[in-house]
Amino acid sequence: MAPRKKSDPNNKTVAENRKARYNYAVEDTLECGVVLEGSEVKSLREGKANIAESYANVEDGELWLINSYIPTYEQAKTFGHEERRKRKLLVSKRELGKLWQGIGREGMTLIPLKMYFNDRGRAKLLIGIAKGKKLQDKRETEKKRDWDKQKARLLRERG
Repeated sequence: MAPRKKSDPNNKTVAENRKARYNYAVEDTLECGVVLEGSEVKSLREGKANIAESYANVEDGELWLINSYIPTYEQAKTFGHEERRKRKLLVSKRELGKLWQGIGREGMTLIPLKMYFNDRGRAKLLIGIAKGKKLQDKRETEKKRDWDKQKARLLRERG
């Protein structure tokens, strides 16, 4: 019998932007690192964060995560952090150039999709180059999702 794999405590999702794929058509994704303070990392390890209202932007040749919420860590009284500060994202120059070209097109934006710890225990952010969906596109996505659910039910019943 093969030994059972233990789940890695470092590799876990902290925050996910579930509405992003509903409100935006994601064309490309990119994993990037996040510059954090110690109390922010501890707060993330507790699983407390919100990236639903945040976005990424290129300013002065650097990539920044704006309006993300990481609550203060209770045990870090003297060395706390600001909850909604701008956080620098770490990407290579080539990737930054690709992102700059991507958002240069009309209607494109950078949205965070998921914040997690990788297998080495580093905080990572998955960002997507996306275009906002119109109401009609959202309805089509909803119809397709409903049809897929109904189709799966029918196939299950027929067995």
